[in-house]
Amino acid sequence: MDPVYSHIDANKDRFINLLGEAIAIPSVSGDAAQRPSVLAMGQWLVRQLERLEFSSIVERNPGTQELQGVTLALPPVILATYGTDPSKPTVLVYGHYDVQPALKEDGWKYDPFQMVVEEETGRIYGRGSTDDKGPILAWLWVVETYKALGKELPVNLKVCFEGMEESGSEGLDDIIKEEANNYFKDVDCVCISDNYWLGTKKPCLTYGLRGVSYFMLEISGPAKDLHSGVFGGTVHEPMTDLFHVMSKLVTPQGKILIPGIYDDVAAVTTQEDALYSNLDFSLADIHNATESETTIHGSVRDTLMHRWRFPSLSLHGVEGAFYAPGAKTVIPAKVTGKFSIRSVPNQTPERIAELVKEYVEGEFAKLKSRNTLKFDAPQGGKAWVADVNSWNFVAARSAIEKVFKTSPDLTREGGSIPVTLTFQEALNKSVLLLPMGRSDDGAHSTNEKIDTLNYIEGIKLLATYLEEVAVVTKE
Repeated sequence: MDPVYSHIDANKDRFINLLGEAIAIPSVSGDAAQRPSVLAMGQWLVRQLERLEFSSIVERNPGTQELQGVTLALPPVILATYGTDPSKPTVLVYGHYDVQPALKEDGWKYDPFQMVVEEETGRIYGRGSTDDKGPILAWLWVVETYKALGKELPVNLKVCFEGMEESGSEGLDDIIKEEANNYFKDVDCVCISDNYWLGTKKPCLTYGLRGVSYFMLEISGPAKDLHSGVFGGTVHEPMTDLFHVMSKLVTPQGKILIPGIYDDVAAVTTQEDALYSNLDFSLADIHNATESETTIHGSVRDTLMHRWRFPSLSLHGVEGAFYAPGAKTVIPAKVTGKFSIRSVPNQTPERIAELVKEYVEGEFAKLKSRNTLKFDAPQGGKAWVADVNSWNFVAARSAIEKVFKTSPDLTREGGSIPVTLTFQEALNKSVLLLPMGRSDDGAHSTNEKIDTLNYIEGIKLLATYLEEVAVVTKE
């Protein structure tokens, strides 16, 4: 691999500059005004694929959506192939080219859509640098490196890049299922690089993700907002009802109060419990990430188990209530409380929604209010867990050891990447999460970055992973 590594090092500035081109395209999928930029980012990727001589480049149209009162075309799902040698294994890589919203006034040090490389820290700042433009471009630079060296890629490579991951991946599941026996038919494994190391010093492999179910409780009563001095104490107030119901969902210690919610949670096995030993993580890491010492649990093991493999319920906000600075003595006519449950293996979104609906409707009925409750469960995704001993993980572990000279931590994550389970179920193939970035990269937050070391060594890691896949599939 020495020639490959040397070429990547020699082209470090070029690869960073190309990342800067991608960061400069504000491909925010959740903003209707930026939809042209998301489409432009997709076209930028297509041009790179064409330049690198990928074949069978297809832009699948997922349809349209209603967003902010406008009907918009969904960004294309980009499919492309590099190599069709039947004697080689075929690796499918997934990533997304859309990003979260970002404004300088949100607290960014720099313009979020103008890449800045800090020489003193080695950090590459910009929205999408680590989530997920840096990682998806790294796959392309692996191909570019092999082409420049006149070296044959050890596997056939297929890519699936989407532009709606940050907004629910609308339309992607249907395309994956439609292409399972077509474009994806010959795939041997799937690799996704859209997550992060557990800490900041040691690489990891991720074998599990929690699912997510989102809920909205709308409580309405008066036909319009009312003056509390005139109507306070005379009408049932929607905000009061909402606070009563939402206060019954979870305790300050994180225990979910919905009956039956823990019934399907898988028991911790001895083998699983052993994976929590000697991880490169301390409570100081979570204190630094939150900039506080507000952790519920007193040990690393309990903290990570409640982050990775036990369900949690979080309250997110109230729509319709007065939230601006200052005092306003208004009684809102209608309010909507928002919360979500992060689920774990053996739990299903359907069963969780049934339990939540039954419980909140029962709690609301106890209030004997004349207001109206409307329950909505707009989205739900299953949890995912993989076999860490599968050949796909063996290949990735070997690649990390060769590039970083250390064995990786084996981790789960508290967040959700629903497409992971979709690939696993639709293709019935091993799916691996191989992160490039660090835990402090600030994905979805202000000052998102990727360290130059992670970006450049990450390209080497992906190249080495493909070589290791070729080795283990021949054994």
